[in-house]
Parts: sequence; structure tokens; C-alpha cells
Amino acid sequence: MQATQTTQAMAEKTRINFVKTAPKVFRALIGFDAAAREGLAPALVELIQIRASHLNHCAYCLHMHTNDARKAGESEDRLHMVPVWREARHFFTPQEQAVLALTEAVTLIADGGVPDDIYAEAAAHFDDEELAHVLALIFTINTWNRVALSTGKVAGKDER
Repeated sequence: MQATQTTQAMAEKTRINFVKTAPKVFRALIGFDAAAREGLAPALVELIQIRASHLNHCAYCLHMHTNDARKAGESEDRLHMVPVWREARHFFTPQEQAVLALTEAVTLIADGGVPDDIYAEAAAHFDDEELAHVLALIFTINTWNRVALSTGKVAGKDER
């Protein structure tokens, strides 16, 4: 535990502050994120962000988005079931299950792309514009995860 805290503290001191170092890029990401969310239910947005953050092992984003989900009224039961949603399908609607599967496929795209059946299931729950926004949100959270992990962001220090 102590070694992990020391490593995190060192990362904070030795890694760039992305916001200050690349403000135009950061603002572009903020704009992309905001545009991606348009028209999507807040609970669905948080499920996408939570699942991708689990898969990417991004504690910073996972902490932030589980807190955001709680503030938006998400239950502790559902939050605990996100990593094992396939074994706890009754906690999630068919639309949410389709989104969780699509989030996994896009996040882990190097493992075999996005299978046609997973894409088709998601497409069955959304019109084309909504599906484009779901995909864009998956892209943005994966980008945010990579920013947080690369720059040594520490869970519990919400620096939005």
C-alpha cells in the first residue's frame, strides 16, 4: 500500500499537467465529450463510462464516474454489478446490456474488433444518431482513461 502511494505521488510530480500543457487539445476533448453526451440518458452515460474505466483499469475515472452516477440517483446494487453484468442481467435493461456489450467490444477492440452480433444488438435499441452518440461517448471515455493513466491522475482527486 505504501509503495503504491509513493509511486502515485511521484507520478503526480513528474508527469505533465495535460490541462495546462495542452489546453487546446483539452478543450477539444471537452467539446467532443459534451457533443457525444447529447440526447443520451445520464444513467446510460455513466454506465458506459464506468464499464470502460473498469476495463482500462482507470481508477481516477472510475472513482469520478461512480460518484457522478450516485449523484444522479444510481443504486449501489447496480454499481456493484457493472463489472459482472452478464451474470447479473436482471439489474440492467436490455438496452443497457447492449450498451455494456458494445462498450466492452469497442474498448477491447484489439481483441477481435466489434462483432456483428454485438453491434446489431446495440443498433436494435437506438436510432442511427443515438448509436453514433453512444459510440462517440465510448471513444471519449477511452480517451479520457488514457489521458488519466498516462499523466498519473490519482483516484479521489477529482480535478475537473
